[in-house]
Amino acid sequence: MTIEPTLAPALSDPDLGAFLADIAEEAARLILPLWKSGLTVSAKADESPVTEADRRAEALILMRLGKWFPDTPVVSEEYTSDFGAPGAIAACFFLVDPLDGTKAFVRGDPNFTVNIALIADGRAVAGAVTAPVTRETWHTGDGGAFKRTIGQNDTRLVKARPWAGPEAVALVSHTMKPEALAALKSEFGVNHTEPMDSSIKMCRIAEGAADIYPRRGPTMEWDIAAGQAVLEAAGGRLTAPDGAPFLYGKCSEGFRNGQFIARGAP
Repeated sequence: MTIEPTLAPALSDPDLGAFLADIAEEAARLILPLWKSGLTVSAKADESPVTEADRRAEALILMRLGKWFPDTPVVSEEYTSDFGAPGAIAACFFLVDPLDGTKAFVRGDPNFTVNIALIADGRAVAGAVTAPVTRETWHTGDGGAFKRTIGQNDTRLVKARPWAGPEAVALVSHTMKPEALAALKSEFGVNHTEPMDSSIKMCRIAEGAADIYPRRGPTMEWDIAAGQAVLEAAGGRLTAPDGAPFLYGKCSEGFRNGQFIARGAP
């Protein structure tokens, strides 16, 4: 999709999420033909994988954001990996993960996404998440969170569901060890867990298909900001384990996150 300059909303416009979704979907269309194509996988400095799909998607997103929002800085995963995290950042900036779930992408699994979020004063205030394989897109908007299918005019409002007690579904990492899984079930009183990669976990909670995602291991800000924006617009919440607000722009920590819990509606 070619995005005309006259369509770019102000950063405070409720339609910003849908505009970011257009950019994320454009990146998704670029990524999808590279899935299962035998791309070379390289290791970054932190030993996490990166592919040409990550780099091409990031280049496209940075070009689009730079054109339509030239005065708003962008913090993106691959650029930061190559050149280091900025030592300071403006109060308002974009966070970009061009291919969240690279390990799933490399395995041939479908649960990887494109994430774009706007941060204002430490909070994720707008965002879009696109899953290239399933053609699903979630984004913030006027009046809540919305879901649509790439290439179709079917946008609909989504809402997080109230806590379902023992029947609640907890989303977990594919790599969670059995003892950690048992401890999680006991701590949160859930009987059902489902392994899943990437920010799709927060989007599934946002649309009422799951209930909780406790994260103990490390993540980066660009991994979750867009998902948090969508989740909170849908009536859910993402906080530190003690309930404290989860904030962004942690330059002194290299944009690394601490532990968090994403939940559905109260």
